[in-house]
Amino acid sequence: MTDKFLFDGPEGADVTILLAHGAGAPMDSASMTATAKAFAAAGFRVARFEFSYMASRRQGLRKPPPRAESLNPEYRGAMVELGATGPLIIGGKSMGGRVASMVADDLHAQGAIAGLLCLGYPFHPPDKPEQLRTKHLAELKTPTLICQGTRDEFGTRDEVTGYALSPAIEILWLEDGDHDLKPRKSISGFSAADHLKTLAQAVSDWSTRIA
Repeated sequence: MTDKFLFDGPEGADVTILLAHGAGAPMDSASMTATAKAFAAAGFRVARFEFSYMASRRQGLRKPPPRAESLNPEYRGAMVELGATGPLIIGGKSMGGRVASMVADDLHAQGAIAGLLCLGYPFHPPDKPEQLRTKHLAELKTPTLICQGTRDEFGTRDEVTGYALSPAIEILWLEDGDHDLKPRKSISGFSAADHLKTLAQAVSDWSTRIA
């Protein structure tokens, strides 16, 4: 871990994935760590970073998450600081993916990124399905993969299928997955490890097509 990034995967990987965390959990949360290691095992170089409000919590300063839009400059700054030389995919967990989605088209138009990867996109706040965060997704031009659990309280499969989303967006549905993409094995027959393997393979196949 450097001052800024937490790395997984081979340094000489063909494709790098830059991931930001969700609103309430840091870049080294159990969910993000497991996902990063699954991507690393699939051959990606994975870099995780924290927005300043979350990093400050490590010094005991309890700052609430700011409005997602206000974090756009920080995401751009992290991408520049990372300095990936090959194809780069940006994204993140929940809010981190949402922030990445707001800067993706400008970066893609500049040739700076190959695609956008959202892990558990927060389509709306829990129990508030009318407060959609999808307006910019209707016109998105960047090749995008959203990986979503079918029972995610931020956007279930039944809800999301009714949204107007850009044709550039593909969605990988993970059966019975929650906001961390974890299923209830006793109900779904799948384990968290099963879903991580499916996720890593899907991202690998998708990146081959776009990068």
